[in-house]
This record gives sequence, structure tokens and C-alpha cells, in this order.
Amino acid sequence: PDMVTLLVRHGVDLNRRDRIHESSPLDLASEEAERLPCLQRLLELGATVNAADKHGKTALLHALASSDGVQIHNTENIRLLLEGGADPGARTREGDSAFSPLVLLLGESAGSSPQEAEATQGFCFRAAQLLTCHGADPSACPPEACLTLLCLKGFRQHFRLLRLLMESGAAPHCSLHGPSCWSGFGVLLQQLDQDGSHGADLRKAQAALELMLASAPVVWLPESLEADLSGGRFGGEGLQALVGRLRPLQHSPAPLKHLCRVSVRRRLQPWPLDTKVQALPLPARLKRFLLLDQEGEADHPGTLDSVRVFAAQP
Repeated sequence: PDMVTLLVRHGVDLNRRDRIHESSPLDLASEEAERLPCLQRLLELGATVNAADKHGKTALLHALASSDGVQIHNTENIRLLLEGGADPGARTREGDSAFSPLVLLLGESAGSSPQEAEATQGFCFRAAQLLTCHGADPSACPPEACLTLLCLKGFRQHFRLLRLLMESGAAPHCSLHGPSCWSGFGVLLQQLDQDGSHGADLRKAQAALELMLASAPVVWLPESLEADLSGGRFGGEGLQALVGRLRPLQHSPAPLKHLCRVSVRRRLQPWPLDTKVQALPLPARLKRFLLLDQEGEADHPGTLDSVRVFAAQP
């Protein structure tokens, strides 16, 4: 960092790019954790944080793309760039977002060893937390680069990350085109219908469903899913119980208590909500309701326990 300061004092352009890759000093400093002091000094000296290379990639996107989740963790670089004003919604010319590298890493982790998969999931969780805290949208298209959609399809493996996204304001459907593009409710039911529904999967699906319902003031279902629900496509007693939660919401106005819960939870975002809800001057029963703890209601027993248990799993 002292050399950076010395060069700038002698008139070196902080934002000058090389001729081959058009990388700036900020881009290069963002790509490795060991370069964090240089990255900090460059930002302090006024480097343009949202400048992009010829591919449209900013320093933030460089930091994310250079992380492999196992050996290279650029979490602090990502944090520093976001706190320095980096745009979390930046996209490359090919349309890749800040979440695209995370989707890629989580997809590749399926064939990794348990230790590597756990390390990758941990990095993606921390990176997603930083991005959503700064306003990044994990539910935007394209579907192949949508982190929320990936977590819904793999809710068995990625429930903890799904909870983070839902409690940080992620939409349970495509945030650009609406549920006609993809709907989390439909994705969840289709996964259970295709792969078979068992006790643990059903409980986890129930918890994921409650998280989605608690994040949406109005539940919009695509026409194809409405037809499937009305036609009784989804079989099995456990799966029918989940369908029973959605069918009344197709055309009925949301209850006032549901709208209030969604509003309060949104005001308390981002994740985690548990400690924030417990600090509210409210009766214990209302706190349980805000935290999705509906124990004692015959049709939704112990949802909070399920959410906490599954979210604690790696």
C-alpha cells in the first residue's frame, strides 16, 4: 500500500487499465485476499469503484468471480468494495450478476467432497449476506443465474441460504417478470412431486413454504400452477397438505394478520430476524407469530422449530 501511495503522489493514474485485459489496479487488488491492504488504499485515494473493464466487469464482480469458496475467499474484499460504494446490481455485458459466481460455485459443489462442499456453502452464505444487505436482488432473471431459484430447487441442501434470502427481502418468484417466469411455490411442489415426498423433506418444504408466505403480502401463482392445484395433480397425503395451504390463497384477499406480519418482518430486515423480534415490546404470542412459530395451531405445528433446525444444518 505504501508503494501505491508513492506512485499516486508522483502522478500515476489510479484508474489506468492495462492494454491486454483492460484490468485496473482496483480490479487486480480485488481478486486476492492478500491484496486487501492495497485495495483499501486504492479506495482511500479515490479509485473509481464502479468502473468496468471491456467485459463490463467491475472490481466487485472481479472479487466474486475470483473466489472459489475453498482456497480463495475474498469475503473481506467484497465487504470493503460494497462499503466503498460498489454497485451490487452491476452486470457484465453478458448479463452475469454478482450472484452468478455463487450459483456456479454451489452447482459445482454437488460433486465435491463433504469438506469442500461445506466450505463453498459457507463462503456463498457470507457473500450473499453482504450482497443482500447492500440491496442486491437474488431473485432476478436470468433463471440460470438466480440464487433464490437455485436454493428453492435445492431446498434440501440449501435451506439455510434460502432462509437468509427470504428474510433479507428476496421475492419468492422472478422479481423482473413475476411468477409467470418462475414461482417458488410451484418449484417447491414440483421438486417434491418429482423426487418423492418423505417425512424430513416434507417438514423442510413446509418450513420453506412458510418462509415464502411470510415474505409476500400477496401470493401470486402462475396459471399453470393454479390449474395443477385445482386439478389435483399433486398426490400423497403430505404433499396434499402443502397444496391445502396454497389453494385458499389463489383468489382470496390476504388476512390482515398476514399483511401485518409481512410488514413487520420487512421493517426488521435484513437477516437475522430472531433477535430483532425478541427485542420488540410485544407479547410472547405475537413474537412467536412473527417468527413463524405457530405451535398450538392444528394445521401448522412447530414451524419455527423446523425453520431453526434446518437453517442450522450446513
